[in-house]
Amino acid sequence: MRDVNILIVEDESIVAMEIESYIEKLDYGSVVAICSNAKDAMTTLTKHHINIALLDINIKGDKDGIEVAELIRKKYLHIEIIFLTAHLDDYNVDRAIELNPIAYLSKPFHREELKVVLKIALSKIDKKSKVIKNRNKFLKLDDEFSYDISNNTIYLYDEIIHITIKESQLLEIFIKNRNKLIDLSSIESVIWGDKDVNHNTVRSLIRRLRQKLKHKFIETISSRGYKFVC
Repeated sequence: MRDVNILIVEDESIVAMEIESYIEKLDYGSVVAICSNAKDAMTTLTKHHINIALLDINIKGDKDGIEVAELIRKKYLHIEIIFLTAHLDDYNVDRAIELNPIAYLSKPFHREELKVVLKIALSKIDKKSKVIKNRNKFLKLDDEFSYDISNNTIYLYDEIIHITIKESQLLEIFIKNRNKLIDLSSIESVIWGDKDVNHNTVRSLIRRLRQKLKHKFIETISSRGYKFVC
C-alpha cells in the first residue's frame, strides 16, 4: 500500500464505507479516518498527516464541505482536495473552483471516475515529494517562493510558475545579483546583446516578471535601476 493518508468527510456512512472499501482495493493509500462534520475533520488533521481529503459538500454541522476545504487550505497547503456532491449548482461549483481542487465529483459517481481523480492526486503528491527531496538545490526566497538554481525555475509553493525565455533570463540576472543594484543597460546587454532595445521594452519585461512574482522582490531604485531583494 502506498504511504498516502486519506481523509473522508461524508455524513452518509454507507457511502463513506463504500469509498473506503474501494480505496483499499485500489491500494492507493490508507483511509485514516471518516468524519461526518467539520469539527471532527479538523481534529483529525491535527492528529494525522493527511495527503488527500475527499469532502462531501453537504455535511452535518455549522460548516459545509467547502468551508472545511477553506480551513484546510489555510493550514495544510500540501493536502489535495476532492469534492463529492449530489448538487451541481453554480454557486457551490464557483466556491469549489476557488480552492483549486483535484476534481468535483457528482453523486452518484462511477468507481472509475474516483479511480481517475485519485490517480491525478497521487501524481501531484509524487511531484511535490520530488521537489521536497531536491530542496538542497533550492534557494528559498520567502514563505511562498523558491528558486531551483540548477535549471532556473521559480516555484510558488510546489507549483512551477511558467515564465517566458526572456523572463527566465531576467530572473537569472536578478538571482545572481540579488540585493545589488542593476541598471537597465546591464540588463539590456545580457539579454539582448548588441541589439538596440528601447528602455520601455526592458521595463515591460520587468513588469511582467514582477506580476508573476506577486509584486515581491523586485524593487525600483529611482533613476538608477533595480534591486532583487530577498
